[in-house]
Amino acid sequence: MWGSDLFRGTARAGNIDWPIRWAPALIERIVRLRALGLVEVRWCSTWCTDADEIENLFSLPPLRCALSADQLSTVESTDDLKRAAARQVLASGRRLVWTDDTAVPMPTLARARLSAGGRALLIRPHPRRGLRPRDLALIEAFART
Repeated sequence: MWGSDLFRGTARAGNIDWPIRWAPALIERIVRLRALGLVEVRWCSTWCTDADEIENLFSLPPLRCALSADQLSTVESTDDLKRAAARQVLASGRRLVWTDDTAVPMPTLARARLSAGGRALLIRPHPRRGLRPRDLALIEAFART
């Protein structure tokens, strides 16, 4: 658990105000990993076109987006686009840490292909609770190897 001091705010996407709740300690750990050069953080979600809303809410610097507005406008479900973006990262020779509550629970074969050779860490956070301290511990350990 991150503790009881969760922050609350609102982010606007698709002309809807979404209530967001987050743990400052989570954001601090992600920012620290990025500042140490251990990870490159990218948005790869339906929020790509509204990433600035989340960045402002969390006080994050602008992050690169893996999906364009054009790509997002042509699909009902983004899971296939997200998987393609993950494959691109691996094809470029980089390692991958992918956290996603919808696209990561994938068929065993697809999961095995993405994580083959130990070059990818796939984490499915709880859809309502998000990343937990143990998830960040796994990410940091993976990034340091």
